[in-house]
Amino acid sequence: MKQMMILLGLVCISGVSLPAWAEDHGDMAGMMHQHMMQTEASDKRTSLHLPAHMKQQQLTMMREHLAAVNDIIADIAEGKFDAASRTAHQKLGLTPEMQQMCNMFDNDEFRNMGLTFHKRGDALGDALKTKNVRRSLDALHTTINSCVQCHATFRQ
Repeated sequence: MKQMMILLGLVCISGVSLPAWAEDHGDMAGMMHQHMMQTEASDKRTSLHLPAHMKQQQLTMMREHLAAVNDIIADIAEGKFDAASRTAHQKLGLTPEMQQMCNMFDNDEFRNMGLTFHKRGDALGDALKTKNVRRSLDALHTTINSCVQCHATFRQ
């Protein structure tokens, strides 16, 4: 199963379309499709039942948050705490745009998790201003834990 997931990941990042790959690798593609269907059926997380355009918008936002976390880690490693703080506040914090985005969701628990994440982003920005590595990493851990909890609870 692990090998199948690795293979699927490699096919996806290679830029080859799954249908084109499946034409050349019929049996393996069929097994992968079956595994994906079983995994989806056993996924007990709460579905948000998002329409396609909202799904794409949410995925884009999560990728932007991940890129911001990556930038913050790089800035911490280089001792650029002011830059890391700006990124945390601007890209992860509870800006008016993020508040509006979170309020678009009907699911109260999801909305509250989103608002909590963004508040933690601001707390991370404040911790980074102290230039204290331990305090900054603790705040980063708390912020990322919001992501982990949300992904463990919800699916699109």
